[in-house]
Amino acid sequence: MDSAQRADAAERAITERHLRRLWGIPGTVLGRSAWPPRAGDRVHWHWNYWWQAHLLDCLVDAQLRRPDPARARTIERFARTIRLRNFGRWTNDFYDDMAWLGLALHRAGLEPDAVGTLVDDLRGGWTDDAGGGIWWRKGDRFKNVPANGPAAILHARVGEREHAARLLVWMEERLVDPDSGIVWDGLRVDTGELVALVYTYCQGVFLGACLELSEVDAAVRTVHAVADRCTVDGVLRGQGGGDGGLFAGILARYLALAAVELPGDAAGVARQLVLDSADACWEGASEGPLFSPEWTEPSPGTPPPPGHVARDLSVQLGGWMLLEAAASLSRED
Repeated sequence: MDSAQRADAAERAITERHLRRLWGIPGTVLGRSAWPPRAGDRVHWHWNYWWQAHLLDCLVDAQLRRPDPARARTIERFARTIRLRNFGRWTNDFYDDMAWLGLALHRAGLEPDAVGTLVDDLRGGWTDDAGGGIWWRKGDRFKNVPANGPAAILHARVGEREHAARLLVWMEERLVDPDSGIVWDGLRVDTGELVALVYTYCQGVFLGACLELSEVDAAVRTVHAVADRCTVDGVLRGQGGGDGGLFAGILARYLALAAVELPGDAAGVARQLVLDSADACWEGASEGPLFSPEWTEPSPGTPPPPGHVARDLSVQLGGWMLLEAAASLSRED
């Protein structure tokens, strides 16, 4: 089975298991947060705004890979339903969430006014505390790469490159290990405490911002840091369920872009990380496919046992996102 067929199988499995109407309303569609669903998942009580943004992004990936009028209609309904489930608003209190939805809508070519609203809200999150950057959440005192990274990518894509560059410079100065090149998580502004956790998510969005702004040296450094610090036998390592289920998939998305856009050895390293991770993810999947949260380990089976993190939409989206990244590289060959 080639990479496009794998991505197609992932799309089919996830859409069949997770996509359902919102509250039974005709013309709506949203992703259930778990499969098999709990009672709260069935009514989209647990709906996870930023997981939905990544589901929309994966649908856009699939549409680029294999255009289909029915999927295009689903994408339009999905975008509208996110706003409906968010009680008529596009925004929320988390700057990282809003950046992801803005990126997905922008890639889909939908709701330009909504994208503008989200960009305006993100821009307003900048303060001079701790030298700049935006907050993780409104009313919070924590600044981190998971918010500043996707915000920088979005600002760059809508033409606000100067502001995007300010965000990238702040991350570079405050949250990159000068010795290893690895990107740390964040900074507690009031105490000055550095949260030096290493998440694949942070490497991915920092890399994405570097690529958008043509910061080649920083992008190359990040690719090599990922290969050295974020892999198990050449495969991107997982970070559990919940939000962590998306982290490695996010990194794979931007590694695939790096494989196309970077020069020399770094492009080859990025490409191999994506392809080897995709092979491991696919080989470890159980019937369906249903993906493991750790791509070097087998899936727990279909359906996953009660309480297992493979039930999480985020984990399955991470696998789908990875396989779409691998398929995108095959289109470049």
